[in-house]
Amino acid sequence: MKVVSAIKRVPESIKNHFDQQFKQVEFIFCHGIEEAEPYLSEADIFVTYGEDLNPERIEKARQLKWIMVLSAGMDKMPFREIHKRDILVTNVRGIHAQPMAEYAISMLLQVSRKAKTLIEQENKHVWNRRPVMNEVSGRTMVLLGTGAISQETARLAQAFRMKTIGVSRSGENKDHFDETYRVDQLNQVLPQADFIVAALPSTKETQYLLKNEHFQAMPEHAVFLNMGRGDLVSTDVIMEAVKERYIDHAVLDVFEEEPLPEDHPLWNEENVTVTPHISGISPFYMPRAFDRFGENLHLYLEGKEEMHNKIDPKRGY
Repeated sequence: MKVVSAIKRVPESIKNHFDQQFKQVEFIFCHGIEEAEPYLSEADIFVTYGEDLNPERIEKARQLKWIMVLSAGMDKMPFREIHKRDILVTNVRGIHAQPMAEYAISMLLQVSRKAKTLIEQENKHVWNRRPVMNEVSGRTMVLLGTGAISQETARLAQAFRMKTIGVSRSGENKDHFDETYRVDQLNQVLPQADFIVAALPSTKETQYLLKNEHFQAMPEHAVFLNMGRGDLVSTDVIMEAVKERYIDHAVLDVFEEEPLPEDHPLWNEENVTVTPHISGISPFYMPRAFDRFGENLHLYLEGKEEMHNKIDPKRGY
């Protein structure tokens, strides 16, 4: 069995670990898809971040049986061709939970404690104690999505004695949520929100889910944070929400267009915090991702069907 990886800069310690743990498997670790492409025709398993796959490369990989995607976002995968070939797809959904939850809490604290204003004052050597400080404790957080990322964010929010409300397609109860609702009950939930945290994937159901009416339903003091996908809400809707003061502040880590152009008006909007899609970045990302791959590889070699994070190609998640 041959595993081809297009993941750049895989540490030697990880390569050695896999060589020692799986002696019956041949591993070809490549520095990107260009280096990996000549080996695709031989690959039984392909390890990738997903964005480098296209229909032509799927066609070349005639022996391919399993694609291990070392990311959670699947919106750029050629699922039609994958489905036709009945290729197994798994990803590392859940390993982003810790860094992204910490990002969310840190950003909400910065907004509440006026970090942007204080940094500007510090840079100008201004001693001004007038910025109005707020607290996050005792507030209500509405989380769009109830997966691993939102569950960990809710767990941290509860440490601040926040009420946590989860919104998902099913409305099913999940750990660390005081209440859960279905997406079609969103307008019922939003008026309660002090903080709205979105960690949704990009799917047909979630694309441009949030509209003007949703922001108008939020309290004027609410803070909206999106760390899922940029096509959850259009830029125009966000701009109107902050300019018309439907909400107090928007924290955006994801955008319709990335990188965000230098002349984009979001950069200059006082009540918007822009971060460059970094909420999931962590020095522990690659070790965690390959640990998940290793767990699945053990199961695969044993012929087990119940592998972690199997993806439905028809749904894209």
